[in-house]
This record gives sequence, structure tokens and C-alpha cells, in this order.
Amino acid sequence: MKLLRTLGLVVLLPGAAWAEAVCAPDRLDLRWDGGKESFAVKVADDGAERAQGLMFVEAMPLSEGMLFVYEAPRRVSFWMKNTLIPLDMVFADASGTVTRVHAGAVPGDLTPIDGGEGVQFVLEINAGLAGKLGIGPGTVMRHPAIPAETAAWSCEN
Repeated sequence: MKLLRTLGLVVLLPGAAWAEAVCAPDRLDLRWDGGKESFAVKVADDGAERAQGLMFVEAMPLSEGMLFVYEAPRRVSFWMKNTLIPLDMVFADASGTVTRVHAGAVPGDLTPIDGGEGVQFVLEINAGLAGKLGIGPGTVMRHPAIPAETAAWSCEN
């Protein structure tokens, strides 16, 4: 019985820690009906970093990703030139609300992947994770780069 109580506490602790975690530049939180997730992220917030992206990265842990941050909403397009791992691309507007998900971008493919109009944030994660977790349009992001005055889920909440 004592072992079961201990195991129960271990199962509850990660969720409790997540709920109380403070926003950090190296972490992005997501929530949607029926789920929530957090990824360790590298932030690409200038032209050179966005151009480099995840090119030449040979592997990425499932708990990690890259967050692309633009100064203002715009139409964005990505390609997979020199990208060695398959990716899901999660496009979000100025409020951090997901507007589109492109699943399974193919390594090396030069076909443009259109994120649509009004995109200010793009999260790249390992291919298949968005679908497996349930991340889709309407999911909201929380990160310090999303201004509190426009955020659907603010770091200040």
C-alpha cells in the first residue's frame, strides 16, 4: 500500500510541477481541449536564426523543438532544405493561437510549406507529435515572446 501511494505521488508530481512552472524563454507551453504539453525550445527570433532553423540537426529529443518568432504577423513559408529530420510545423497568430499544422514535413524537400496569413509564431517539433498529442487549430501557446496584451494564454496569468 505504501508503494502504491509513493507511485501515485510520483505520477502526480510532474503535472503539479507543470501547472506551477513559470514561463521561461527556453520553454513553450501548449494547451488544448483535453491536453497540455511543454517543450524545451530554442528560439529563432532574428533573420539569421530563422534562416538557419533546424538545418543540419541530425536528431532532436521528443521533448524539444524550435520556436520561430516574427516581429509582426505575416504570411510565412518554410522549406526543408538541409533539414535532416522530419518535422511537424505548428503555425500560430499574434495571440499564440494555432491556426494551422503541417504534419510530416519531409527532410530535404524544397516544396514551400505555406503557413498562411497572420502568422507570428511557428513551433517545429518531431514529425507525428502534433497528431499524437492532439495539437491542432485552436491550441494556444504560452511563451514570454507572446506579448501579454495579445496573448490568448499569457505568462502573466
